[in-house]
Amino acid sequence: MLIEAVNIHKLYPGPLHVLKGVDLSIDSGEVVAVVGPSGAGKSTLLHILGGLDAPKEGQVIFNGQDLYGISDNKRAQVRNSDMGFVFQSYHLLPELTALENVILPAMIKENSRKTSAIEFAGLKLLEQLGLSARASHRPNQLSGGEQQRVAIARALMNGPKAVFCDEPTGNLDSVSGQVVMDTLLGLNQTHGVTVVIVTHDDKIASRTQRIIAMKDGLLEVPLTVK
Repeated sequence: MLIEAVNIHKLYPGPLHVLKGVDLSIDSGEVVAVVGPSGAGKSTLLHILGGLDAPKEGQVIFNGQDLYGISDNKRAQVRNSDMGFVFQSYHLLPELTALENVILPAMIKENSRKTSAIEFAGLKLLEQLGLSARASHRPNQLSGGEQQRVAIARALMNGPKAVFCDEPTGNLDSVSGQVVMDTLLGLNQTHGVTVVIVTHDDKIASRTQRIIAMKDGLLEVPLTVK
């Protein structure tokens, strides 16, 4: 088991009780979709699993470590080293090239490799994703699908154990969305990385190994298992 969430609650001012005691486990190497209507708590859960947003109550164990029982700095190190993130908005830095965006996580990692080795690794990732010819292009010179594949390469730069994807195809047309999904599934098969995807797209969800449905801040029972 790579990720275990126990009794996760999340409240926002109002009060708005977004998550109401979620229990969830995800094995290493799984590809999981989290689905449900808007406001169900999908993205909030994803952010908590990925160490981006602390729960009000509950515990998240990632790779044997209590994510919210460690310091903010240590949690940031875990995110940088062992997790990757892909969002609906690509969050690429516009002033950087595709390659520079990809290698950014490695450049800020403590005790990282030499710059030449980092650039070589980034180019290899872009090659794997069919973007070798776009390495020197800036985001505004790339299509939406290409930008998302650059974001995926960035998420993989430090060899994460898990990649968390929040509506990764939401800004893409259906063809580009399927290409992005092909990429994620291929990386799971070749690298064994765990992939957790929040999506509203039934076609995307149907391609994962397990579908977890949420409603009103809780997991619907039974879970749909493919």
